[in-house]
Amino acid sequence: MEKLSKYISKENKINLKKSYMDACSDKDFYNYVKTLPIKEEELMKYTSSLEQCVKERKSCKECHNIEKCSHEVKGYILTPEKTDNRVIFSYIACPKKKEILYKENVTYFDVPKDIKNASLKQVYKDDKGRIPIIKYFSQFIKDYLENKEVKGLYLQGSFGSGKTYLISALLNELAKKNITSTIVYYPEFLRELKSSFGDDYNEKYLTAKNSEILFLDDIGAENCSSWSRDEILGSILQYRMEEHLVTFFTSNLSLSELENHLATTTNGVEKIKARRIIERIKQLTVVMELVSENRRK
Repeated sequence: MEKLSKYISKENKINLKKSYMDACSDKDFYNYVKTLPIKEEELMKYTSSLEQCVKERKSCKECHNIEKCSHEVKGYILTPEKTDNRVIFSYIACPKKKEILYKENVTYFDVPKDIKNASLKQVYKDDKGRIPIIKYFSQFIKDYLENKEVKGLYLQGSFGSGKTYLISALLNELAKKNITSTIVYYPEFLRELKSSFGDDYNEKYLTAKNSEILFLDDIGAENCSSWSRDEILGSILQYRMEEHLVTFFTSNLSLSELENHLATTTNGVEKIKARRIIERIKQLTVVMELVSENRRK
């Protein structure tokens, strides 16, 4: 009986090796298994699963629309991994699915499509004015991922200089690392809040207030009122300051110009209330200026 068992075991090994070697005659299969950090004698046990891995990777190269994905699990690729002396096959997100997943980590309020697709790889680096900002981004990512307490950025600059794109690209990069954020075009956000009621109002307001990272774009371009300054902006910034939540701003105005803007409402000039907002911004951010040509021309 023992001899029969050994014979069957040997016969199985021969068959497994033959199936594996036959599969290796396919160039794509051979090239794929050679990239895996798993010994060949282990891989021989999983030829059919490996062939499925290769098949899905080939279809991925020809895929232009994730909705037409032909994989067993749409948007995911079968992938082998060596764990505890075993080879386990699991599904990982394909590049197109990953893009969808990481974009779900960013909530957008009234921002254009190019901002949603902003990428640090596409940032113009031929402009020396951007170098300090890019260096800040690099350090910010490192410190934030190491759970160090960091400040956001108040980025002042001229119209069309690329302020919004830069910060959005940073947040999209962080989204790939499962860090959530909210990007708000501030003037339109206020208009929407003003016309919202009940649950809709609360949802929008609380999303901005509680976001892990918040980006208020184009602050100072809104029509300032006591309500928008004190009830909305003031309360959001106070909460985020107390909770040490990272906040970014872009503006065409310097902080002193923003203070003058916030001080002037239909109730008259209220310098003390405006000063409180500016002090909160200073507590939350590093102030930098982007001097650059208008790239929207």
